[in-house]
Amino acid sequence: MALPDFPVEGGCSCGAVRYRLNASPLSVYNCHCKDCQRYSGAAWSMSMIVKDDDFEVLAGETESYDRKADSGNVIAMHFCANCHTWLWNVPPAGSFKVARAGSLDNMDWAAPVGDIWTDSKAAWVQLDSSHVSFAKGATDRTPLFDAWARSHQE
Repeated sequence: MALPDFPVEGGCSCGAVRYRLNASPLSVYNCHCKDCQRYSGAAWSMSMIVKDDDFEVLAGETESYDRKADSGNVIAMHFCANCHTWLWNVPPAGSFKVARAGSLDNMDWAAPVGDIWTDSKAAWVQLDSSHVSFAKGATDRTPLFDAWARSHQE
């Protein structure tokens, strides 16, 4: 799938929080950790790694909740202050966010290229063998970045 012309936008369920991605994410992947299963209400959550410089909040207020992830890291989770849609996380290190791909206005182009925390996946989930896969979290995200870049070469 070809990348869209950036910027693209997304937001929460009630429309109060709106954001803009001014460039392609560094990667899109599925996270199968128990926390993502709980927060998304699904077997996994689809995540986009986006540079802080490429992410712009256009409207609305978020509330945050600091949680201890399966990795042991404390991650700030951001939700719409009104409808509580889970929109993005802020990891403890780096200059990026991990945004929820499902919050994009159109996510047709955001096909995932990897899976993380596969040790925690639901037993019935069949992983895509073409994806980069990590049993735990990806401490080095380079393989996810490379897989994303390869998936969009022309």
